[in-house]
Amino acid sequence: MKMPLSFSDLIAQGLVQGRRVLIRSDLNVPLDTHGAILEDTRIRASLACVRMALEAGAAVMITSHLGRPKEGVFRPEDSLAPVASHLAALLGREVPLRSRWVEGVAIRPGELVMLENCRINPGEKGNDELLSRKMAALCDVYVNDAFGTAHRAEATTHGIARYAPLACAGPLLAAELQALSRVLAAPKRPLVAIVGGSKVSTKLTVLRHLADRVDQLIVGGGIANTFMLAAGLPVGHSLVEPGLVEEAGAVMAAMRARGAVVPIPTDVVVAGRIADNVPTQVKAAAAVSGDDMILDIGPETSALLAAQIQAAGTIVWNGPMGVFEHAPFASGTEAVARAIAGSKAFSVAGGGETLAAIARYGVAAHIGYISTGGGAFIEMLEGKALPAVEALIVRAEEHRG
Repeated sequence: MKMPLSFSDLIAQGLVQGRRVLIRSDLNVPLDTHGAILEDTRIRASLACVRMALEAGAAVMITSHLGRPKEGVFRPEDSLAPVASHLAALLGREVPLRSRWVEGVAIRPGELVMLENCRINPGEKGNDELLSRKMAALCDVYVNDAFGTAHRAEATTHGIARYAPLACAGPLLAAELQALSRVLAAPKRPLVAIVGGSKVSTKLTVLRHLADRVDQLIVGGGIANTFMLAAGLPVGHSLVEPGLVEEAGAVMAAMRARGAVVPIPTDVVVAGRIADNVPTQVKAAAAVSGDDMILDIGPETSALLAAQIQAAGTIVWNGPMGVFEHAPFASGTEAVARAIAGSKAFSVAGGGETLAAIARYGVAAHIGYISTGGGAFIEMLEGKALPAVEALIVRAEEHRG
């Protein structure tokens, strides 16, 4: 996999000191109704790049999107003010917030400013060329450190990279690309992919792509129900997509043709409804009745999957095994999470539900790499090129001559 220039490369080459550096971060954090930050992982993840730029003697500007603002309309709830304040507290220095910044930013080496929500600017989402050129003129070095938006061709993720004097990947983006390249391009075998979630339709491209590459493809959640139906097993009134049974069968056939396998649950946890205090039963997969709703994998299946995970050389994980938000249906996801954490394999995990499970079971320190990207992570698993990364790769080739 071709890689973009890294910010550390440019610092080592003496191309950052005294220069204007514009960092595109992903600071899209959740806020409560009063505008207070509920969870700051993305802000903390941005610190390394900001500190690198300041320590290199640059004049530093940082921007991000937040929420879903309407272009050309500023609303107080769309402001990055809470983010600037929190970043200031983490860095122990002032972080002034600049609005109406596209036409120019006055800044000197050693200073740090935050540029207001970039998606307020008309033309941002449409990757407008004029807007991109104006923003590129603000800096000497453009740094994309926002993997979570790398699958979007927008002005601050793609357009500016085309026109800035120098364009590179920040440490967070570079680490994401290196980790996913290690999994997808040169994995240690066996390569085990774990894909869970509610619907096959949302992960179909991922499943097809992985079926040609992995040694074992473990499916969970509602996705597993559709695969069970494709294998001729009853699923009761579980969440299932009958229209995609043929596609699920094709994925299993593709795996078999390579001597690989999609393990089908041998036992499941069923209930009449989804709730925290509901009676449950563990049933053999073949014994699911018409009134049953499959909401988790059973203990026998959990043990079989854990053994397969323990024998893996590389693991990629996206999605839960069941409705783990509710205690009666959390055992399968917990078993998989702990098996990954206990494995000697290099593991990469990504996706909102996956990160929530990792946090719930306290296994973050034992996962090889935890991706900050949702859509971008999925698109890389699908084998798609990420527009923001492709723009940086083109600029890297130009720089290297």
